[in-house]
Amino acid sequence: MTLDLSIFFAILAMAAATIFTRISGLILIRHVEIDGRRRTAIEAIPPAVLMAVIAPTAFAAGWAETLACAATAIAARRLPMLASVVVGVATVALLRAAGL
Repeated sequence: MTLDLSIFFAILAMAAATIFTRISGLILIRHVEIDGRRRTAIEAIPPAVLMAVIAPTAFAAGWAETLACAATAIAARRLPMLASVVVGVATVALLRAAGL
């Protein structure tokens, strides 16, 4: 296996951009007062990201995946992120085992 330098530098650049984004967010949030509306908006980000990741699966796969995405969306409104993912994975596993 050979190491392509352009791919290596691309991976390093993406890692640097990710680290910079995370660190700058932590630094900038210190200067922002978190009131009720902002807290609500910040708390809505993880379920929104989860839906953005699983939504293409809901429309590109079979019924089991579509129903599991719906179950995950419903669970994400009330449960923590990890629990929502567990609900989605368990739902798709059960529906696939049932032959749907």
